[in-house]
Amino acid sequence: MRWRILLALPLVLLLSIDRAHGQRPAPSTLDAARDAAAGLPRLRSLVVAQNGQTLLEYFAKGVAAGRVTNVKSVSKSVISTLVGIAIERRLIPGVRQPIVTYFPELARDADPRKRRITIEDLLTMRSGLTSTSFDNYGAWVSSRNWVDYVLRRPMIADRGEDMEYSTGNTHLLSAILTKTTRQSTWAFAQQQLGTPLGFTVSRWARDPQGIYFGGNDMLLSPGQMLSIGQLYLDRGRGGSRQIVPVSWVDASCTGLGRSRFNPDQTYGYGWWSRDFAGRQGCFAWGYGGQYIIVFRDLNLVVVTTSSTEIGDERRDHRRQIFDIVERLVLPALSR
Repeated sequence: MRWRILLALPLVLLLSIDRAHGQRPAPSTLDAARDAAAGLPRLRSLVVAQNGQTLLEYFAKGVAAGRVTNVKSVSKSVISTLVGIAIERRLIPGVRQPIVTYFPELARDADPRKRRITIEDLLTMRSGLTSTSFDNYGAWVSSRNWVDYVLRRPMIADRGEDMEYSTGNTHLLSAILTKTTRQSTWAFAQQQLGTPLGFTVSRWARDPQGIYFGGNDMLLSPGQMLSIGQLYLDRGRGGSRQIVPVSWVDASCTGLGRSRFNPDQTYGYGWWSRDFAGRQGCFAWGYGGQYIIVFRDLNLVVVTTSSTEIGDERRDHRRQIFDIVERLVLPALSR
C-alpha cells in the first residue's frame, strides 16, 4: 500500500517553524502526512494545528469538513470536562464526594464497598464495579434502566485500585450532572462548553430515563474536536475566559490508572496519556480511530475521525494513525 511505502521513506523537511516570528511551515513539510492519510481506507479526517493555526486538513472523499460524526468514547473526555466545570461552579463538592450522595439506593446495597465509591473513582475507571463495556455492553444498553444496571453490578475490586474500563462509570457521571445542574447533560454542555467555544453541541443518544449517554455516541465535527483540543492545550482557557480549571486539565492528563489492554497508556480524568516517539501526548480516544491528541510541549493538536464499522483491519488502523503522528507529523513540526 502507498502509505506503507511513504512511512518507510526518510522525511525531508524543507522548512522549520520560526516560532519567534509566528511563521507557518511550508505545506510541503506535511505532504507526506496528507498522502499517508489518503492511503488509509478507514480514515475520514486528519486535522493538524500548531500555535493556534491549522496547518493540515485532510478529508476523505464525500466527507464534509463541518459535518458531525459519532466520536464514540471521546465522549468520556468531554463528560470529564463537564464534571470539572461543575466542580468549579460548586455544583459538585469535589472529586472525593461519595456517589451514594446522588444514588441513595447504594446505602441499602449488600456490598458496603459501593458506598465508598467517589466521583474520582468514576473519572479514573477505578470504581471497582464490574465493567459494562466489551462483552457486557449489549446487555447493559438493552436494559430498562442503565443507571440502575450499573449500580447493581458486582464489585470485582475495592474502589481506587485497579483500572477497569467501563462506559457505565461515565454514564453515572452524566446522571450526576443531570441531578446537580438541574438540566440535561446536553444543555449543560451547550451552555458551559459549546457557547464559550463558539459552536452548537448536537443532541446525542439518551438512555430510557432520558439521561444523555455519558461516555459514548456524542456527535462532534473535526473542527469542534480541534476546539476542545485547543482548550486543553491552553490549559482550560478559551479566548479571554478560563472555561475549565487549570488544575482539572492537569489532573486529566496525569495518569492514575493503567490499561491492562494497552499497558503503554495511562488514564487520568477521562483522558489517556502515552509516549509518542519521545513526546508526551494527552488524548481523547474513541472506538475505531477517533482522536484528539494534545502535545503541550509543541503547542500542537492532532484530530482524526474514522469509520466505526467493524472490520479485520480496525486494530491495524489505530497503529497506522499513530505511525502518521509519530513518523510524519511530529518530525515535521518539532524543529
